[in-house]
Formats: sequence, C-alpha cells, structure tokens
Amino acid sequence: MRVSLFIPCFVDQFFPQIGTNIITLLEKLNHEVDYPERQTCCGQPAFNAGFCGESREAAEAFVDCFRDTQTVVVPSGSCAAMVKIHYRELFKDTDLFDTVCELGDRTWELSEFLVKVLGVTDLGARFPGRATFHDGCHGLRGLGIKESPRELLRHVRELELIEMDEAESCCGFGGTFSVKFPRISTAMAQVKCASIEETGARYVISNDPSCLLHLQGYIDRQGKPIKCLHLSEVLVRS
Repeated sequence: MRVSLFIPCFVDQFFPQIGTNIITLLEKLNHEVDYPERQTCCGQPAFNAGFCGESREAAEAFVDCFRDTQTVVVPSGSCAAMVKIHYRELFKDTDLFDTVCELGDRTWELSEFLVKVLGVTDLGARFPGRATFHDGCHGLRGLGIKESPRELLRHVRELELIEMDEAESCCGFGGTFSVKFPRISTAMAQVKCASIEETGARYVISNDPSCLLHLQGYIDRQGKPIKCLHLSEVLVRS
C-alpha cells in the first residue's frame, strides 16, 4: 500500500521523531510511505477558535495536497478528527463536500490504521517499564478510538500497562482553551497527573502529541520523574 503521511503542526515543531518513527514502522511492514511536501496545517486551531473562514482556507490546501492519495495516516487523534468529521461541517453545501467525505473515509489515525486496516497488533516491539495510557478527547469522543492503541501496547514485550482512573478525562489542553483559560487548564492537568502518579507508572503514552506536550509541561514543573511518549515511540523500540 502507498501511505501518505500527514504531519500535524505539533509534530513538525516539537516532535519530529514521531514522523520518522512512523516511516520506520510502515516500511518495516513493507508499505511505501509518501510525504507530500506541500502540506500545511489542517485548519483545526482556527476552527476551534471560531474562525471558520480561515480554517476553510487551510482545509482547502489540505484537500488539494491529499486529493489523489490512496490512504492518509495521521499521528494525532485530534487532526484526524478534523479531517474525518469537521471538514464535512466546513464544506457542507459546497462543491468540495463529496471530495472531503471521500478523503475523510481514507484518512486514519495511526493506531486505527495499524489494527483495523492492516490487521497488525504485534510489531515486535520491546519496551521495559511500567506505563499508563491517556485517551485524547478528539480520538476517544470524536473517533471512538479506545481499544486499538491498547491492543498494540498489550503486544509490546516487557511493557506493564496499567490503567489510570482518569484515563478518559481531558488533560486540559484543548488547543486555544489552555491559552484562554490557563487556570482551569492547569487544574485539569493536576487531576490527570495525580491519577498518573497513583498508578506508579514511569511513562504516559498517548496517540495525541498535543496532549503529551501539555502534560509533560505540567509534570516537568512539578519535578516528577515521568516521561510522556507518543504511541509510535514505543512501537518502534526493539
């Protein structure tokens, strides 16, 4: 299969290793990986802030870039939800509606692509340590992603995966929410990180890099010895 990789803004700016890890994983499975160099932001920040016109401009560039792809893989539940769900809202009653629906249908968050499209659950990974998993809101509530990342992690050798009580609670990031309401955002991160600590986990794993950025910032400021990792960073270890 020819897989086109969409790299969200947070990955491009803060976690470039996530992109290279995904290429490693997919090439290991004998798939061809394509990175369309014209890609930019999917338009989610503007959409979340209520600027639909500006969001539509970014979305149009995304559609033009990925229009002729076979399948698109995204290492972020929130950006995948933007393309699969909110593009339909942005382009309702326009000439691009059918195109964005078709593009959304062949766009996948990484864990769902591996498990549900490729039928892969064991990538031969080995990661010694105790970890817990954080469900990002867009992936969980928007796309219904719950079991796929856990199924992949259950096959990682020497990894002890422990569920925290607040796994499904929002971490408090929410894009512009954390900027507009910093005190509420910080309080939500406090609740999440207290639940992480209760598990005794050394690592927090998620399939949403923006959540990981927010959580790692709070954890570091509290001086806690906990490391946030994207799912791909664990699956690529051997």
